[in-house]
Amino acid sequence: MADPTRKRGRPRKTLPDAPGTVQSLDRALDLLDLLAAHPGLTLSEVADRSAQPPSTVHRVLHTLAARGMAESDPATQAWNIGPQAFRLGSAFMRRSGLVERARPIMRALMEHTGETANLGILQGDSVLFLSQVETSETIRAFFPPGTRSPLHASGIGKALLAFRPGSVAALGPLARFTDTTLTDPAALEADLARIRHRGFSFDDEERSRGMRCIAAPVFDLSGEAIAGISVSGPTHRIGAEHVKTLGAMVAAAAANLSDALGGPTR
Repeated sequence: MADPTRKRGRPRKTLPDAPGTVQSLDRALDLLDLLAAHPGLTLSEVADRSAQPPSTVHRVLHTLAARGMAESDPATQAWNIGPQAFRLGSAFMRRSGLVERARPIMRALMEHTGETANLGILQGDSVLFLSQVETSETIRAFFPPGTRSPLHASGIGKALLAFRPGSVAALGPLARFTDTTLTDPAALEADLARIRHRGFSFDDEERSRGMRCIAAPVFDLSGEAIAGISVSGPTHRIGAEHVKTLGAMVAAAAANLSDALGGPTR
């Protein structure tokens, strides 16, 4: 029997349905909303919270279960969202993909910082750049989509390394590109600890002489660092005195994208 002290969900409608709607479908979607917000309800609790007759709820839930949209635990008789609902939600994420969601955030970041904004993901032992919003400055960084960069010698690469499990030893030998490249695993681990503490990474001419990059990780729904956002530009514009300010801007942009993807903003 449902607990009478538990707060009810959506009440029974007292107004006619909107023209063109299907009442039975509307009721089914109400129940999906209810299960998403309150997993583990019994059939009687679902009926009580939705203000629908138990017989109607029984038919709707079993119809949803037949399509994988809901499922019941035989031992507890508790109802939950089913795997097909997850697959449909994943289709939305594919439609509203990472690049599309990142574009306005990257454009705003470029406008606020005056430097080129980049988006990259982890692919194997490299960063794969997916998108870039270029500054109008004559001297600028250029990472067209499809460009790769080593993890240990790039801003986005280090931001991703800092928030993934495992040791840098798994990377194998760390190639040197400039005299500031971190090729000692202990030195790289120390830098990753600093990144985790402040929330952004700093590539100080570690891949290319004369160019600096500041990056922050982007997290998905599961809390995994799936991408990174960065700004990059020449050393004469990204001076040591600007790193903290730019780092805060990049971290805020990455947090905005994480939020848009349903992930934690740290």
